[in-house]
Order: sequence, then structure tokens, then C-alpha cells
Amino acid sequence: MIGIVIPAHNEERYLDGCLNAIRLACGHPELRGESVNVVVVLDHCGDGSRAIALAHTHALQGAGYRVEAIEVDARNVGAARAAGAERLLAHGARWLAFTDADTRVAPDWLAAQLRLGVDVVCGTVSVDDWAAHHEEPALLRQHFELTYTDSDGHRHIHGANLGVCAKAYRCVGGFAPLACSEDVALVEALEHCGASIAWSAAPRVTTSARCDARARGGFGDTLIQYAAAALLPPVLL
Repeated sequence: MIGIVIPAHNEERYLDGCLNAIRLACGHPELRGESVNVVVVLDHCGDGSRAIALAHTHALQGAGYRVEAIEVDARNVGAARAAGAERLLAHGARWLAFTDADTRVAPDWLAAQLRLGVDVVCGTVSVDDWAAHHEEPALLRQHFELTYTDSDGHRHIHGANLGVCAKAYRCVGGFAPLACSEDVALVEALEHCGASIAWSAAPRVTTSARCDARARGGFGDTLIQYAAAALLPPVLL
């Protein structure tokens, strides 16, 4: 069984689109009908995220495809990812795939992770709409495209596009309860224990260019820093 973990803290704007995209990925023919369990970890949600997640748990689901919502009050993305992973491991998951609630995965996302044949897959992200950054969104997009490596051999680590085999995940004790960079800490631990890692641009996801960053140091916060850098005047040499 393949497991997917989605942490969510007040994500009613994006969660439905995220789950719809994941359902398509779970039906990819390369998976050959293998069961996929999706766990949405609702972390201290005060908006409509719970209702959206529950609607998907009760919706008609394909053979071997299941959505489950669990609630935690950690206010901590590392703890939320860990809670989802532990639930899936208890159900017998052999592979854990992680994404974010404001992200839409490609139809072959899971298949692309698995076909790499490694212990860990670190994927890249693309941004669909820069309009949320009202000051010069075109300039920010250009700056991002020039400075971000969206190709094989990159060294980016994103919780929105990450896959780990169950054995390797257990070997390092899983996610630490960190408010940010929990994904970086996990991958560093996996590197240290000798896990094989693919730094691949093959598994595709599209994420939001949100300005309401959920965690200091997370991707949303990084985009705000990109925006500031993009608006700096050029340096004259």
C-alpha cells in the first residue's frame, strides 16, 4: 500500500483542489491498482478545512483508494506530517509520499516517484499564479525562474514533493516536531544513514505563491524573500 500525507492548517482555499489532483494520481495505470491511502492531518483548523476533508472521505472512492482525516492540535507541521506517517505505517504503507494542502500534484506524481527505484525522492515545485504578489509579479516570476533549479540534480528539499520508503523512514525515526525545515532535517538524516536519494524533477507538483506564509522559513516565506530580492535595484559593477 502507498500512503500520502497532507498536513493542513486552515487551508479551505486550496484543499479541495489538492485532493482532486491526488485522486487522479492514485489512479495512474503504472500503479497497477495498488491501494493508496491518503491521510489529511487537520492541525488546529478553524476554517472549513475539516468539512472539505470529510467530504472527500465520504465521497465515492475507487477500488483501493481511501481518504482519511485525522485531527491534531500541534500547530507544528513536523508533528502533523509525523502523525500522518505513523497512521499510514500502522496500516502497512510501504511508501510514504508527502505534499501540501496548497499544492496540486501531477497525474503521474506517484508513478514518477516509484519508477526512480530509490529510498528517497526529492522533487521540485513550480508556481502557477504569481498574482498574489501585487508588486511586480512578472518580475518575481522571472527572478524565481532564473535562480531556482528545476531539473534533475537539483538540491532542493520540499515537503510538498517528497517520497520516502517505509524502511528508510523508520530507520531515522521519521519527522522531528519542527515548526519549519522538518523536511530538510528528515532528508539530512536519511543521507546520514546511507539512504539512496534521487534529486529529480520528474515528479511534478504545482504550488501556490501565497503571501500568507504558514511557517517562518517555509516555501511561502522563501517566496516573500524572493520578491524582496527581485525588487532590489541592479548592482552596478
